[in-house]
Amino acid sequence: MKQRADLIDKIKHTLVKRKSDVENQLARQTHEKVTDGIVQDTADEVQSLSMQNLQSSIQRTEIDELHLMEDALTRINRGEYGVCIDCGEPISAKRLENFPYAARCIICQEAFEQ
Repeated sequence: MKQRADLIDKIKHTLVKRKSDVENQLARQTHEKVTDGIVQDTADEVQSLSMQNLQSSIQRTEIDELHLMEDALTRINRGEYGVCIDCGEPISAKRLENFPYAARCIICQEAFEQ
């Protein structure tokens, strides 16, 4: 039981740090401009649009990750972390170490995805 509590504390620390990093990255991206607004020809316009699309995709991914981290931290604070939200069984330590946002055990996650 002590090992499980230590693992959860370690994961919480990792999640808090990663959450801060992602929030800072999103804040920087909000203030940066992808282009300077000067389009000289069609190729520049295509490149500019591609960069904007890529930036939007990266931001969506980071926002999705941020939500997963917030959910995991909420479960930790409630004492519900590490327990499958579907079957109520403990989520394996290996799964939590590799995917700290996991809310379901691997069996329930596979069933959820189908």
